[in-house]
This record gives sequence, structure tokens and C-alpha cells, in this order.
Amino acid sequence: QVQLVESGGGLVQPGGSLRLSCAASGSIFSTYVMGWYRQPPGKQRELVATITSGGRTNYEDSVKGRFTISRDNAKNTVYLQMNSLKPEDTAVYYCNAQSIVIPGLSVWGQGTQVTVSS
Repeated sequence: QVQLVESGGGLVQPGGSLRLSCAASGSIFSTYVMGWYRQPPGKQRELVATITSGGRTNYEDSVKGRFTISRDNAKNTVYLQMNSLKPEDTAVYYCNAQSIVIPGLSVWGQGTQVTVSS
């Protein structure tokens, strides 16, 4: 089973940028659809973006044009480049791996805090 470790969160001013990274280990990275989710304060966890091993992406509407998900299969790492950040992007961001060979297998990272504030 894959293990996930996120990094790159922090405090940024509105309009700024951050890049999150999620390093995977312990399994075949290319057999997982990778995703980023977030949980704003007091709200439920929500999808941000996903990417298949072939590079097909999907974004939640509020981040389209501002966030970019990418993956490096050679480095077993998925990234989330976040530009033009807004206060409403403040949340704990979680990396997720969904297996394409084991139905129902979904693994989560520990989460990284992103705070957008002046």
C-alpha cells in the first residue's frame, strides 16, 4: 500500500503563490489516480483536483485557471501549484491516492495547512 507525505504549506498573502508536494512510497505510483483535497475550517473535505497516471486532469470550478496539478511518475510525486490565492483557499490540504487495480483502496496523507491572509 502506498504511503503519502505532503509538504509545502504555509502562510501567504492574498494574490500569492504556493506549491504543494506529495511524495509517495511503498507501491507502484503509476497504478494510482492522485488527487488533492482540502478541508476549510468548519467545513467538509472537498475535491480540489485529480490527475491520472497519463496526465488527464480534473479541477473543482473555483480553482480552475489558478491551480495546476501535475505528477512526476519517475519521482513518485504529485504537485499542486496554487496561484492567485484567495482567503477562501485557506484550508488543510490533503493528498489522496486512489488505486486503479484494487477497488476501493484510497490512501490519505496527513495534510498540510495553507493559510491565505494579509
